[in-house]
Amino acid sequence: MALVAAPASAACYADYKAKRETPLRLHYGVMAISDRACTKDAAATEIAPRLAAQNWALLNVVSVFDESGLQQRKGAAGEFFLRY
Repeated sequence: MALVAAPASAACYADYKAKRETPLRLHYGVMAISDRACTKDAAATEIAPRLAAQNWALLNVVSVFDESGLQQRKGAAGEFFLRY
């Protein structure tokens, strides 16, 4: 019996917007997410609790993308680039 190797999954990332209250703070960030969560809805489900653990509330997932989209978002995400 021969085993067929599954192709390696591409890495998946999401860019998102989040907020904190009192005082109001907003941030845009980029986060690595599981390849199973590579849709906006699934990414939101994964991102929200990770942000909540750091007292941030997810506002929305802007998009999901692979490694090819990382560098163009790095400057805009600043300190929140792959932070959580």
